[in-house]
Amino acid sequence: MKIVIVIPARYGSSRLEGKVLAKETGKYLVQHTYEQALKSGCAERVLVATDDERVVRACREFGAECVMTRADHPSGTDRIAEAVGGVDCEIVVNLQADEPEIEPAYLSRAAGLLEEHPEADMGTLLAPFETAEQVANPNIVKCVTDGQGRALYFSRCPIPYDRQRGGIGRVEDYKRHLGLYVYRKSFLLEFPKLPRGVLEPIEKLEQLRALENGYTIWTAMVEKAWDGIDTAGQYEAFVKRMRAGKKAHPEL
Repeated sequence: MKIVIVIPARYGSSRLEGKVLAKETGKYLVQHTYEQALKSGCAERVLVATDDERVVRACREFGAECVMTRADHPSGTDRIAEAVGGVDCEIVVNLQADEPEIEPAYLSRAAGLLEEHPEADMGTLLAPFETAEQVANPNIVKCVTDGQGRALYFSRCPIPYDRQRGGIGRVEDYKRHLGLYVYRKSFLLEFPKLPRGVLEPIEKLEQLRALENGYTIWTAMVEKAWDGIDTAGQYEAFVKRMRAGKKAHPEL
């Protein structure tokens, strides 16, 4: 199957304006992510999709293929759908631009989900939680699946709810959702047209639109979660790791 990785890279960001072009390491943040995508070796093409000429110019500097998209897309998924409209591919991997430390093997694992499971429309990755505090954090999304790996629900609340323990039970019983998605191109082009149901606007989780409309999301567990760059503090920590030659998860 022909696979393409698309990196949506908006210049605007509600928490850290212009972060995709931050360059304290000597490379743009989006450049680090792009290079990790290339290392995966799973895709025939890696594209950056943006709405800003500054990102286009930066991509030219480090040799990335960049596609200009409309500025009024309500989500990254809509932006990706526009970017791949004329691209010859069957599977599309959505890799956020602020994920410079993603393990390349995880990209291959995610892309492989749709090859392994022809009945799936989407795929995504999950990881173990490390602490009960993470489970309780509404900014970290939880997922419950059936015994085969199909996603049943995603929530910002601790799910499953442990009745005996008043909410959060054993940490190992919870699955942390990672913000990496794969789509069949045919489904991706239909996704922006799907009606938004009750769940998506309540939880503010776009993937619930697929579940509410009866589509299948397949999941796979990986060893460790990784953190994207959402704040200035996270970016500073990333710069320190890069300068010290350290990985976020050296055991991987």
